[in-house]
Amino acid sequence: MAFQNYKPVRSFSEQKWVGLDNFRELFQDERFYLVLRNTLAMSMLGLIFGFVVPILFAVMLNELRGNVFKRSVQTISYLPHFVSWVVVGGIVYKTLAIDGGIVNDLLLWMNVIDEPIQFMAKGKYFWGVLTAADIWKETGWNAIIYLAAITGIDKELYEAAKVDGAGRVKQMFNITLPGIRTTVMVLLIMNIGHLVGIGFEKQFQLQNNMVTDYSEVLDLYALKYGIQIGRFSYGTAISMFTSVVSVILLFTANGLMKKFAKESIM
Repeated sequence: MAFQNYKPVRSFSEQKWVGLDNFRELFQDERFYLVLRNTLAMSMLGLIFGFVVPILFAVMLNELRGNVFKRSVQTISYLPHFVSWVVVGGIVYKTLAIDGGIVNDLLLWMNVIDEPIQFMAKGKYFWGVLTAADIWKETGWNAIIYLAAITGIDKELYEAAKVDGAGRVKQMFNITLPGIRTTVMVLLIMNIGHLVGIGFEKQFQLQNNMVTDYSEVLDLYALKYGIQIGRFSYGTAISMFTSVVSVILLFTANGLMKKFAKESIM
């Protein structure tokens, strides 16, 4: 379909073949490079903070000694995962509102700002707002797999470390983190493979006309300039570009990790 001028009313044999025309049009469109910039920027922020924060949260949660409190914190932390982005979008808009928004009220009370900031009306804040919302929503859920990996570490290693005089901080850096190294590397490789295929649901729910130049990502671009206006071949070409780049990133990340960290997923 990406190499055709696809029309739904025609059979496969009746479609007009256009070769690489859809891809030429894609790479000549200035909007495409703007959207690619947004996609990569939000992906990198998500990879850095959305990947590191759950690891730190899991390690810190593992250090808690009270089982009841520990389970309560874990349960509360992953509940936002089950809330749809439609609801999360409403929460974010309400929290950052200039009239009654808790963030602006707090900043004004602390004398950090002189007047409310229009967070959702300025593009320069969009990437940070989206990353913060994603971290709040997914940290608890993403930490579950790291907590499961931590429980698989031999408890005798901690007992031996205590006998040798190692404190909790040294145990964390010398036992806990090395113990989940394989899990971290595998998930890192998989996340790198999704750098350009980040979906569009959260961007769609948080965007507005004033921040479009910062909120539009590749999947939204394919939807808006391909599917919605009946340009199915163009939309498919965009999705095909995303898939090919994702595969290249996956194999590249896997090869580098295999060479330097001796970890791989294939």
